[in-house]
Amino acid sequence: MSKSKRLLELMMTVNRKRKFTVKELAREFGVSSRTILRDLQELGEIGVPLYSEVGPHGGYQVLNERVLPPIAFTEEEAVALFFASHALRHYADLPFETESSAALSKFYHYMPGDVRDRIDRMKNRVDFIAPTRLQKSPHLSVLLDGAVRQRVVRIAYESGGSTSDRLIQPVGIFANSGLWYCPAYCFLRSGYRLFRCDRIHAAEFDPSAVPLNLGDVDLGNWEDHRDEPLKYVYLRAELTREGVQRCEAELWHSPKAHVREDGSGWLAGHVPERDIGFFAKLFVGWGLDVTVHEPPAVVERMKRQLDEIKARYPDT
Repeated sequence: MSKSKRLLELMMTVNRKRKFTVKELAREFGVSSRTILRDLQELGEIGVPLYSEVGPHGGYQVLNERVLPPIAFTEEEAVALFFASHALRHYADLPFETESSAALSKFYHYMPGDVRDRIDRMKNRVDFIAPTRLQKSPHLSVLLDGAVRQRVVRIAYESGGSTSDRLIQPVGIFANSGLWYCPAYCFLRSGYRLFRCDRIHAAEFDPSAVPLNLGDVDLGNWEDHRDEPLKYVYLRAELTREGVQRCEAELWHSPKAHVREDGSGWLAGHVPERDIGFFAKLFVGWGLDVTVHEPPAVVERMKRQLDEIKARYPDT
């Protein structure tokens, strides 16, 4: 067996075993203990996280972070993966910020020179923009780990001008318009709630809390598990061409926008009744690019907001 092949198989073996002795590996690979020691030293130099223990029950052990064996990518696959990770730089916080930055740097460094040159030429030609937000969300990794491992997290959450202590069990995290959100079961409210991650000022696992079995709850269906079913109203609004473009840029949930051949369109669909205030404020900002027909509650809310705005600028 060639040295390069032995090193590759050794890397996969130590990742699988996690704990081992030099003699065990020497017998398995049919080489001397001295050869295995040299091979382990080389694995350590390329990043395999090994440490040794002395004594009668000693040996080697792999740290919690494993190193995956090499994976062969085509040039197009490598470029696609690079830019998929590169796009994440627009987010102020990520649940794996340090790791993604290190992986991207390592990925770029080991590419052939001509592929690196191609990426360098493409960097200013393609991008995936996310709105830049000043709010920080430093606890994303704790929330994500709690969702994956089904653990209860104690958080300090700011809402309505005050901060409260909550016990939550996260379902997951997602980003929208540059902000991070965490749907979770709230033990204080005895139901599912949506938390804005930048309003979470502290987060740590609570080992004394008993988690629920949320294995069947995920980002795609968590709203179906709410303690109280949502009430919906029918929304219908006419859009100019500019209104259609605003709709596509800002709305990520229902109602769905319908577009005509001339570029104008309309909104039609059911929305949660609790979002009436949101849509009223949104449509006021769109000005003459939207004409709301239903529901009356949205129209009335828009009129009140416009009256309040007008009152701030009295005739002089």
